[in-house]
Amino acid sequence: MNSKQKLILALDVPTFEEARHIIEVLGDTVEIYKVGFQLFTAYGPFIVRYLQAQGKKVFLDLKFHDIPNTVASGVSSAVGLSVPQHEALNAAGGKAGLFAPLFMLTVHTQGGREMMQAAAVAARKRAAELGVARPLVVGVTVLTSDASDGNVSRLVLERAALAQTAGLDGVVSSAQEAAMLRREMGRDFVLVTPGIRLAENDAGDQKRVETPASAIRNGASFLVVGRPIVKAADPRKAAEQILREIETGTH
Repeated sequence: MNSKQKLILALDVPTFEEARHIIEVLGDTVEIYKVGFQLFTAYGPFIVRYLQAQGKKVFLDLKFHDIPNTVASGVSSAVGLSVPQHEALNAAGGKAGLFAPLFMLTVHTQGGREMMQAAAVAARKRAAELGVARPLVVGVTVLTSDASDGNVSRLVLERAALAQTAGLDGVVSSAQEAAMLRREMGRDFVLVTPGIRLAENDAGDQKRVETPASAIRNGASFLVVGRPIVKAADPRKAAEQILREIETGTH
């Protein structure tokens, strides 16, 4: 897996115009985008399908958390986004062939084992029915804005273990827990780590942060980066710097 396949750009902006500008500026530097509450509430599936039509992979971060049946229904609907509504055309009028199926989605581990199991089963079943690739289903453990120390590591590990037994592909946790989780959960368990900052960046409201290189060394599978790229004077240059740091961490 190369460095581009490990970087997820958090598209946390309020308008489609801003999102489109960032996508265009970054070009082929970024392959995976996270769509969260802000854009999805404003634009719904449109923003997901817009990214897919550009050939970009989408990490749908809606943190499903409800009774098992409701979450299963939501996950099934999300998997349905992997079916293109039309064929994108290139400049010559031929099929562009860029459409990317949904890559990954989140549920909240606080929902419990039965809920997570229902989500995993629903994703598998719906993908098979539609004949599409199954998106990864990962569980959110403890938010990186949580500044409490004490029992955070223990809580993250407990929730990750529960997610694994429920059939999820992995979890979202801070990079500070990545080494522990990689050791305890095995090499194939997916670890998605937000709260990534370059050494010179302000941490903002993220309390448990790490640099790209240290996160990769600790065993992170994917790094979610938002403000250090989105708010940079030159977003493409910032993304390239992070990719270089990711590469450093892999060696």
